[in-house]
Amino acid sequence: MFKYQDGNYDAPNDGYYRGGDEPAQEEDAQSDVTEGHDEDDEVYEGEYQGIPHPDDIKEKQKKRAPAMDDEYRDRADLMAERMEDEEQLAHQYENIIEECGHGRFQWTLFFVLGLALMADGVEVFVVGFVLPSAEKDMCLSSSNKGMLGLIVYLGMMVGAVLLGGLADKLGRKQCLIISLAINAAFAFLSSFVQGYGFFLFCRLISGLGIGGTLPIVFPYFSEFLSREKRGEHLSWLCMFWMIGGIYASAMAWSIIPHYGWGFSMGTKYHFHSWRVFVLVCALPCIASLVALKFMPESPRFLLEIGKHDEAWMILKQVHDTNMRAKGEPERVFTVSYIKTPKQVDEFIEIQSSTGTWYQRWLVRITTTLKQVWDNVLYCLTAQYRMNTLMLAVVWFTMALSYYGLIVWFPDMIRYFQDEAYESRVKIFDEEEVSHFTFNFTLENQIHRNGEYKNDKFIGMKFKEVRFEDSLFEDCYFEDVRSSETFFENCTIISTVFYNTDLYEHKFINCRLINTTFMMEKEGCHIDFEEDNDFLIYLVSFLGSLSVLPGNIISALLMDKIGRIKMIGGSMLISAVCCFFLFFGNSESAMIGWQCLFCGASIAAWNALDIITVELYPTDKRGTAFGILNGLCKFGAILGNSIFSSFVGITKVVPILLASSALVGGGLLALRLPETREQVLM
Repeated sequence: MFKYQDGNYDAPNDGYYRGGDEPAQEEDAQSDVTEGHDEDDEVYEGEYQGIPHPDDIKEKQKKRAPAMDDEYRDRADLMAERMEDEEQLAHQYENIIEECGHGRFQWTLFFVLGLALMADGVEVFVVGFVLPSAEKDMCLSSSNKGMLGLIVYLGMMVGAVLLGGLADKLGRKQCLIISLAINAAFAFLSSFVQGYGFFLFCRLISGLGIGGTLPIVFPYFSEFLSREKRGEHLSWLCMFWMIGGIYASAMAWSIIPHYGWGFSMGTKYHFHSWRVFVLVCALPCIASLVALKFMPESPRFLLEIGKHDEAWMILKQVHDTNMRAKGEPERVFTVSYIKTPKQVDEFIEIQSSTGTWYQRWLVRITTTLKQVWDNVLYCLTAQYRMNTLMLAVVWFTMALSYYGLIVWFPDMIRYFQDEAYESRVKIFDEEEVSHFTFNFTLENQIHRNGEYKNDKFIGMKFKEVRFEDSLFEDCYFEDVRSSETFFENCTIISTVFYNTDLYEHKFINCRLINTTFMMEKEGCHIDFEEDNDFLIYLVSFLGSLSVLPGNIISALLMDKIGRIKMIGGSMLISAVCCFFLFFGNSESAMIGWQCLFCGASIAAWNALDIITVELYPTDKRGTAFGILNGLCKFGAILGNSIFSSFVGITKVVPILLASSALVGGGLLALRLPETREQVLM
């Protein structure tokens, strides 16, 4: 067995590379790797002088104990040896990370990855905030708006599975850069495209890119953390998702209502304030992308694929950075060799002279995708099947209830606002107006059986106005804008409509006699700015801010009470909060219950992220996280669709569905294994 004793690792002579076979030295005799004493060629303390190549070590060992070539050995034996090597590496790596300490390097990486997580939080809110304005510019129907709201989640679902799986094959850093680059490029592009189809496509690909951040960020950061720091600091990292929601809400509040911000090119191209908002929301992603270029790859991943020297150099960098920050630059990184797992040949070497360039790339891509698929299947093998299935149910039930209610809350608040607005409607019966000029706004009115003769409606606005069974004779409408305004069963005689947006569909069962429509306004009409929009931004802002206490509590208690109790307790408390929604019969009450629900549920999300990282080995961690996070986004799509359909109909179904899902998921989570005491495999 591989043992750690007196500061040195005793490695058996079994043919595997461990970096050295020399006996342990005296305490005051430093290794040649870390200190040199040649006066003619001085080497500074802690300087890397090179590590013996694995092939050189194996040659020496083969002379002492010739072993059977790997190609003649059973694959099951090779995999068994690799698993044994991984277990030994896990314990050695834990000791190395403890020696490196927790300091400046981890905090720097914390903020870089936090920006990536913040970009994910922003992406969830962007479409919801821009829809009220984008629907005017793009003439979106209700079905189009619904599709635009769901398309981001669809992209995130695919991106989580695909990029999470690739992170186990190509590396955490490389795949995270790809993920952020895709999101930044297509988010930027979506702010300029004019057509609905192109905008939909850009948001789909943007969502695909940002979908890969969660399955990569948490494994990436966890592989630089020691066991006693992992739960707390991964919980602190989750706060950036909350910061992303706050950032999106604040930017929407300060930018979108200023519809005049922007420019127009002719009558076809318009760049309004909501497009500025989309650009601003891409900034966290771009900042993380730039900062990530200065961060190293995960050394744990490099060791898994046999890149010992690269991993050693990165770990030494972590150690030296932290020691310098602590004022102890003389501290030496004492590790001279690190266990590397048995490398089972899974790659196809493609010679540069074989086939054409696109054939070589096609083989590489198909081979990599096959390896990703094999990792997906591995998560369902006997060793991990039960944990994967239980986690899948917990992720799904959590997403169904959380994302469903997050959409349901603003819809219910808007419903209460509409009810209050309709209750203030003014009704005018049998009014007679003649030779009068209307040049002011008419709002929230119903006019019945009225007569309007020789009247002028010039430069005015109709908002939520209905004319029923009324007569318009010899009237003149010029430069009129309208919103939710209709003429029902009216008679309109010898009347001119010039440069208005009173289109044909706004005249319901009307008699038009000798009536002329000239120079109708092109495109979709623009509704007036409503105070309701401000309240929706405020609701989202408060909902995001309300998770701060839950984040703090979960970070402080995660390593004390464990992941399982945190998930189960948080989900059951959230289920209780759902029942109080029966008493939410006003806007203020609904806002209060939303904040309470978000604050109670965040601890479950944090613990779920952490336990997913800890339950799977390094070479399957991104894949497993991607699968479960993809399932989470599928639950979000179902939750959005189901819960929004009951707004204004009944509160019973959404509340019972959310609470029962949370109770079921919370009870099942209690059967998961506790992971706070185990090292990362």
